[in-house]
Parts: sequence; C-alpha cells; structure tokens
Amino acid sequence: MLGNGGDHTVYPETEDEIARILTYAGEHGKSVSIIGGGTKRGFGGTKDNTDILLSLEKFAGVIEHVPGDMTVTVKPGTVMKDIQEFLAGHNQMISLDPEWPEYATIGGIVASNSSGPKRLKYGSARDHVIGMRVVYPDGRITRTGGKVVKNVAGYDMNKLFVGSMGTLGVISEITLKLRPLPKQEKLVLLSFSKEQWEKLRPFTVGFLDSTLEPVSLELMNPALSNKLAGIESYTLAVAFEDVENAVAFQENWLAENKPAEMSMTVMEKNEAVSFWKRFTELSPKDPSSTSDIKASIKTGSKNMDVFHLMVETDRLHEENGTSVYAHGGLGHGVSKMYIEGPESSVTAAVKSIRAKAEELGGYALITHLPLALRREISVWGDQPSYFFLLSGIKKQADPEKILNTGRFVGGI
Repeated sequence: MLGNGGDHTVYPETEDEIARILTYAGEHGKSVSIIGGGTKRGFGGTKDNTDILLSLEKFAGVIEHVPGDMTVTVKPGTVMKDIQEFLAGHNQMISLDPEWPEYATIGGIVASNSSGPKRLKYGSARDHVIGMRVVYPDGRITRTGGKVVKNVAGYDMNKLFVGSMGTLGVISEITLKLRPLPKQEKLVLLSFSKEQWEKLRPFTVGFLDSTLEPVSLELMNPALSNKLAGIESYTLAVAFEDVENAVAFQENWLAENKPAEMSMTVMEKNEAVSFWKRFTELSPKDPSSTSDIKASIKTGSKNMDVFHLMVETDRLHEENGTSVYAHGGLGHGVSKMYIEGPESSVTAAVKSIRAKAEELGGYALITHLPLALRREISVWGDQPSYFFLLSGIKKQADPEKILNTGRFVGGI
C-alpha cells in the first residue's frame, strides 16, 4: 500500500557491510532503497519495490557520548526514544520533537530533516547535526563536519545530506549537539474564535518581539484543538522549558498581556509531556486497517499566513467529508495537516491545501500518501527553478541512480 519496499531485505551491522552492499548493487545494476523504523515509507517514491531494501534496524547504538562537550555520536538505525532515554541518565537531551519517536530512527529523522512544534526555539534536524559519516553509492566513505560544536572551517557539508531523503548516500554515523534537560516545563493554551483573528496578529507580533523565549507558538485548528485538549476553537499552544522562575515569569506575562477574549489553560509538566506525546502520534505511519485514506502535508508560508491555512483546513473539515487536523508555527511558518476520509475527498483536500499555500506565496509537500495516490499527485509539487542544481548533485553522487531514486524533488 505504501511502496518503497524491496524484493530482498538485507540487514547490515557494520559500515563496511553497507559499503559492500552498495558496491555490489552498483556493479550489478541493482536499485536500493533504505529503511529505518519505517515511519516515512509513505513519503515520496512511486515504486512498490526496489531490488534491495537496505534495513538499518541492526545498525544501531550509541558510539560515543561526551557529556562535557554536550555531544553524542550514534548509528543511524538507533530509535530516537532510545537515544533520549540514554541521554536522560546524564540530564541531557537532543532537543528535537519528531513524529513517532518510539519508532523513528535518527537516520530517518536526519535524512528527512524532521522537526515538530518546538522548531521555534530548537530548530529542525539540520540545526542539530554537527558531523556525520556517509557511504556513497559506489561504496566510498566520507566524513562531514566533526565531533565538536565549534567547527566552522570550510563548507558545512552536513547540510548536503540532511533532508536529501537518502538519495545521495547512506548515513552511517551522526554526531549531534545536546542540551540539558529543562528544570521546568509548562504548556499554555490560548483559545479564541475565528472572529477574533485581528487581535491575534498584534498579540503575536508583540509576543515575538518581547524578551520571552517560548519553545513553541503553535496554532491549532479547532478539530485538532478538540482532539488533543477538548477545546473546539482556534488554539495557540505556547510552551516554555527553562528553570522554574523563568517559566513562571513567562506564564505570568501571557496572563497579563493576552487579549481579554482569549481563554487560557495551563498544563503542568507531566500533563504537558502527555500532550506533546499525543502530538507526535498525529502523523500516519503505516497502512490503515480501515477503508479510509490517510494523508499528511507539510506547508511553508509567512508566519501570519498560517492562520489562513488553518481556516482553509477548518473549512475542509466541515464541508469536504474529511477529518482534517492541522497546526502551524506562527514563529517559523511551517504547518502540518493530517487528513483522513474517502479517497476522492482526501485527494480534493490535498489539492485544495496546496493551492491555498501557493496562493499565499508558500509551498506544500506531501509527507504521507498511499502509493497509488503518489503516482497521481506530485509529492513535491512543480520543479523549482534551481532543480538543475539538485539533479547535478544527484548525478555527481549517484550517477547510476541506484539509491532511493524517486524519493526527492522532481523524482531525483
């Protein structure tokens, strides 16, 4: 149903085995696809199977942890939850909130440049990687970056592979920078009606211009707000992670400066953690057992245009026969929509959201869709003007097009 499988699955346990598998594939004209935890099989690609499915399931574990430097080096098949549990024992964490951390591997997270609502403060995967090792399709091994945070010499080659969807090489080692675990965490929900939209703009601008440092400023449409918090209205999820006094100060600032029409709900640490866990489980990760089609979309727009996208998803939720749960960052402009319903309604909703994003001067890419529909609807949209650069890089790294072909922009 999702595709991106393989006729034969191999489970390398060393970097050398990965290199030998890719060398064999290149010499014998075999195509290769890569899989970690399988949470992104519905993201890109129009093939049911390649010749070889290279699973990194057994290529996992922590290679090196330097608490004093606040860095960790891991193998790509390591599940995010396992890394976080290991680091928690040292009062540290990777400040990333990807979808399905119980299943998603760090290799897949980095290859897709994943991030969640806390991107506002912490950034995406691209902002956390300081070094990696990569096996090219011809078996050559290269290192990019280093193992220290202050590494600024030369080009930042990490960014070439982060977000490339595994089309340029197989990541075999990743070094990431860490942060200490926060002493306190709170989540403030500010709810308001669509008619109060004009008051949201000056409040948001003033909030972002203040000295406050929120972890998230995420706007949820009424359907998602009701699903996660039982509040059926537009809701801002404002999170704070810091020492206790700093969190309390920021919470009080919100209470004193929010528009009077906004209702305020505060979730303490454990309740906030539970809320964000439910957030990470919104995206479909495997074929549904029901007859409904599931899809997810990621859009990018100007910060305040996020509201217009949320209004569009609300309309679709009410009128189109689909369930559309959506959220977007008012501080970074990245939104995500999760759609479920009959095939025709889901297809129409996907096209409508993309049209709205492009009307606003942004973009929309499909991060999950069944294989049959991916063959009908372009995952990445129209080819960008700089496509020749992307195809040139692919040709240089993988001239035989054996690795994860079709998973990136324009079918690269």
